[in-house]
Amino acid sequence: MEQIRSFIAIELPGDVKLAISRLQEKLKSGSRAPVKWVNPENTHLTLKFLGNIDFAIIDDIKNALREAVRGIPAIHLGVEGLGTFPNNTRVQVVWVGLTGELDKLQKLQQRIDKELTPLGFPAEKRAFSPHLTIARLRDRATVNDRQEIGRLVEKTNFERSLDFLVKSVNLMKSQLTQEGPIYSLLGSVNLD
Repeated sequence: MEQIRSFIAIELPGDVKLAISRLQEKLKSGSRAPVKWVNPENTHLTLKFLGNIDFAIIDDIKNALREAVRGIPAIHLGVEGLGTFPNNTRVQVVWVGLTGELDKLQKLQQRIDKELTPLGFPAEKRAFSPHLTIARLRDRATVNDRQEIGRLVEKTNFERSLDFLVKSVNLMKSQLTQEGPIYSLLGSVNLD
């Protein structure tokens, strides 16, 4: 059976992607650490990573998503703030934060988890931490590289509260290539 790498995500509007692109350019100019920058066009809010799935269950996943979004209206979110995982001295990931109706977003993510569990996708063990990944430090990054990026993030201000309305949830295909991942839409489910 054909397998595809997939995840469930929220697409971002163009103005948010543009702001992220400008932020990345600002950060790139401040460091020479070995960083893999996420293509701003590929930036999205991941609600659940599914991994490799059988092509045959895509319709079941879409049906589970329809059930998960039932009764959940559009969600108002904003983009603001900058941070790192796990912390600014051991940086592995650089992210942009989210504001707005995070309680509704949390409820949506929990319902997606619940509806997908019977299909063989276990619920997340870690708490949902909504963020937009904009960079990952490469394995060869030294302790000094990681601390340098942490200091850069600390002194970089990204208080651009760009508001947007989430109206749908997408099932995405992720194809890994040498140039980076290629994402394509497998299906979209509108919020109520």
